[in-house]
Amino acid sequence: MSVLVGKAGGENVVVRGARVIDPSEGIDAILDVRVDGGVIAALGDVESNGHRIVDGEGLTLAPAFVDPHVHLRTPGREDEETIASGTTAAAAGGYCAILAMPNTDPVVDSTDLLRGLRARALEEAAVPVGFAAAITVGQAGTQLTEMGELADAGAAAFTDDGRPVATAGLMRRALEYNAITDRPLALHCEEPSLTRGGHMHMGTVSAELGLGGWPSLGESLCVARELALAGDTGQPIHLMHLSARESIEHLRAAQAGGVRASAEVTPHHLCLTDEAVRSLDPNLKMNPPLGGPDDRAALVDAVRDGTIAAIATDHAPHSREEKDVPFEAAPFGVTGLETAFAALYTHLVRSGLLSLETLLERMSAGPASSFGLERPRIAVGAPANLVLLNLDATWRVREDRFRSLSANSWLLGKRLHGKVMTTIAAGRIAFQA
Repeated sequence: MSVLVGKAGGENVVVRGARVIDPSEGIDAILDVRVDGGVIAALGDVESNGHRIVDGEGLTLAPAFVDPHVHLRTPGREDEETIASGTTAAAAGGYCAILAMPNTDPVVDSTDLLRGLRARALEEAAVPVGFAAAITVGQAGTQLTEMGELADAGAAAFTDDGRPVATAGLMRRALEYNAITDRPLALHCEEPSLTRGGHMHMGTVSAELGLGGWPSLGESLCVARELALAGDTGQPIHLMHLSARESIEHLRAAQAGGVRASAEVTPHHLCLTDEAVRSLDPNLKMNPPLGGPDDRAALVDAVRDGTIAAIATDHAPHSREEKDVPFEAAPFGVTGLETAFAALYTHLVRSGLLSLETLLERMSAGPASSFGLERPRIAVGAPANLVLLNLDATWRVREDRFRSLSANSWLLGKRLHGKVMTTIAAGRIAFQA
């Protein structure tokens, strides 16, 4: 059973004359790419065979993106996002697959609920979507879910995202039990006794603003615990939305010691520091909070050298009413699906901090591999999962242009470089600008 579900399809398309880049396949050349029935059939100077032509001249064609950390708010808060709106936003952002988090209302902790979501996705999803199930019942941190049954029902991963697994003993049991499922355990690392009452990173800026501080140790202490347990049990883990320099140090040391651990980082943590919070814009309030300059530098270094293999948006929609309050009263979370590539291209590639090839790999093959998904690739015989990019285009982030139902973006009003022109997901054209 595939963990990803979506509409079936298979189009006949030729992308003509684009610069084709696939770092994992060693491709960087001006090529035509022909898709027959949703499968890449030929590369090079190809015949159109009556196929639909997509003009790629002056554009860049790459493997489409995979986002392993998205909140679709379904069930329970369909006013903020739905399967249809969230996956449409994903398509507009260049994504061919996403994984939805289980911290919904009710929590995705039963096979009936999981099967219902998968059935809805078959009808509503613009791109394939997988659904993660909770590690603990109700994400309450006391009783493990029936992971084996949930995996059989199609769970893509297990996570209590939004909350840490409460105790080391329960975390060990989850690792041991999950060995039967062949599904990733994706972990939100937070020590609530240290983060309680925190609204932003603890440091000079929080002190000057008089806001409750959230120490880096509130994340890194839990990271160290999970890595130690993974090493002791021999089981793999995935660390979600890392934000602190100390967390990277723990991860790098664990990987060097043979611990099977992957990790992700968000665009906002790669692009911003806590200095941005001086605006007191509630759209800059997220969990974990924006760190200091040393934290950001450590995250970028970790993406560059592969310690962090995945960039994930942690797309977290909130209604206008929830965010239109003082900073301290606002919920954590920002959107990101429609702006991720352009934000990262603008802040990291154009500034010389990352190569384009590294960014593309960390948004596509890296997250897919971290979650055991088939990696998007540009190769004959591979499913067509492609994104066509205009690297010269500039555009302004506007609320009225979002496909998402929510607009709590940290980029509102900002001008970005790099635009998604076409997304082909699972052999279907899912988006065209």
